Amino acid sequence: MLKIYGIKNCSSMKKAFDLLNELGLAYQFYDYKKQAPERETIKAWLDAKGQDVILNKKGTTWRKLSEQEQQHALSSEDNLIETLITHTSLIKRPVLATQQGYIVGFDEAAYRELV
Repeated sequence: MLKIYGIKNCSSMKKAFDLLNELGLAYQFYDYKKQAPERETIKAWLDAKGQDVILNKKGTTWRKLSEQEQQHALSSEDNLIETLITHTSLIKRPVLATQQGYIVGFDEAAYRELV
């Protein structure tokens, strides 16, 4: 079964849910706002995709962090993981865990390839 991580009230998440349902793909949803992803889960995402894919620097959450907070987050993987757990809105969404790996962000073509 697929696992999808994100925030329920997000336009990208809505597109992802709609397409997964259309394709008849079963999934479990993990809401960042109700429970932050585990440290090991975030580490696996970073190992597989890298910080540039996982960390959303374009959103308001990143811009609201002070320069010191941003530098601290980027200074080590452990600090980045802690920052992502504390500020889950910094994680790009959705993150879809599949048998083949992770799809980060809504990618209709990649989703369709899962069928």
